Amino acid sequence: MSRLVVVSNRVADPRKAAAGGLAVALGDALAASGGLWFGSSGKVVERADGGAPGEAKLHVQRAGEVTLATLDLAREDHDAYYRGYSNGVLWPVFHYRLDLADFDAGYIEGYRRVNRMFAHKLMPMLQPDDVIWIHDYHLIPLAVELRAMGCQQRIGFYLHIPLPPPLILAAIPAHEWLMRSLFAYDLVGLQSQADMNHLRRYLVTEAKAEQVAPNVFAAFNRQLRADAFPIGIDVDDLLAMVDGKEAQETMATMREQYPGQQLLIGVDRLDYSKGLPQRIRAFRKLLERHPESHGKATLIQVAAPSREEVDAYGDIRRELEGLCGAINGDFGDLDWMPIRYIHRTVARKRVPGLLRAARVGLVTPLRDGMNLVAKEYVATQDPADPGVLVLSRFAGAAEQLTDALLVNPYDTQATADAIQQALNMPLAERRMRHERLLAEVRAHDIHWWRQRFLDALMEIDA
Repeated sequence: MSRLVVVSNRVADPRKAAAGGLAVALGDALAASGGLWFGSSGKVVERADGGAPGEAKLHVQRAGEVTLATLDLAREDHDAYYRGYSNGVLWPVFHYRLDLADFDAGYIEGYRRVNRMFAHKLMPMLQPDDVIWIHDYHLIPLAVELRAMGCQQRIGFYLHIPLPPPLILAAIPAHEWLMRSLFAYDLVGLQSQADMNHLRRYLVTEAKAEQVAPNVFAAFNRQLRADAFPIGIDVDDLLAMVDGKEAQETMATMREQYPGQQLLIGVDRLDYSKGLPQRIRAFRKLLERHPESHGKATLIQVAAPSREEVDAYGDIRRELEGLCGAINGDFGDLDWMPIRYIHRTVARKRVPGLLRAARVGLVTPLRDGMNLVAKEYVATQDPADPGVLVLSRFAGAAEQLTDALLVNPYDTQATADAIQQALNMPLAERRMRHERLLAEVRAHDIHWWRQRFLDALMEIDA
């Protein structure tokens, strides 16, 4: 059995409950193969502590059957590679926000430098029959650096965020180099068929690649296979959390504090891609047009802090707080506040309780690679009395969750109408939609995603 080597920007201990979805997905496969997980530690080292650019200390530890190898990044590397290029250029562009991208020429050098350093630290740890799986936009050129050092192993890449159309990609300085880097991989995985269509168009029109077979492209003396592998969730693990103490306490609190209320829930990071101001405006439209909802419908919006050192995030926080305050001031009463806005992270084990308690789940990003909260909302519902998912058509999940109420988040009136429809949907229709959605979420869960990608990678001749 080949050993699995996972490379990502951050490394998590797969034994820990708070490790996140990727650790859940890969933990079993890593443990079964005695695998290696390689990436940054999250620790930033100042120059006074020896943190010179392009240098990093390697830390290796065991986590059961898995080896964890992490690097501490120098401040200059972190600022250029992570804050600068990854999150200041690639994140906004890949989410269609060219207006927020900071095309500072210095960032790309730091991005290349850190990817080169990752390769130099990883290469001595590799074994001849390893299967390497590299994750996300931080590490797009890593395979190029590994191939330059003589790496012959199978290498797969998975992009967890959306891929925009060719003309938007082409706005990135040196986009040709960035996208050519994909040809160092044997397999590239994307979240949705829409992303796959954008990649196909870019490779054929911009990179002048030849499509030699379905989802197989030839260019630069290499062949690349690419396909959509929509990521899922661990349904059984989530249901176990619903039955856990924290989630049950949260549901009891919701029943006590909001008796007779129809709750709407949004759980997001505070990010401009999530469409939070548009969502709040749609809720205002609902209250304006449907006074019968006054005193009966309450929106609980969790907006967890995210990259608050970036100006765009401070702007959206102020806008969101202003919108929520105005609605509560205009529509609230002594015994009812329309919006409960929470700007902090809610404990992971409590979130399933929040989702279960809500009659309507609002997942309305302006653009999202997948959005697993949509699938988590479906999985946590009571099949006998399920809530209704209102889902943006611009989330990758919309390709699979077609029985949700799909909306255009830019159209606040239509979104308000969909919320009203969800609040008043008959039980029989709610059950029918939920049954179909849950079947989809179960069929294409996190374990299906992992196995389908690794099987496809193993089918390729190294």
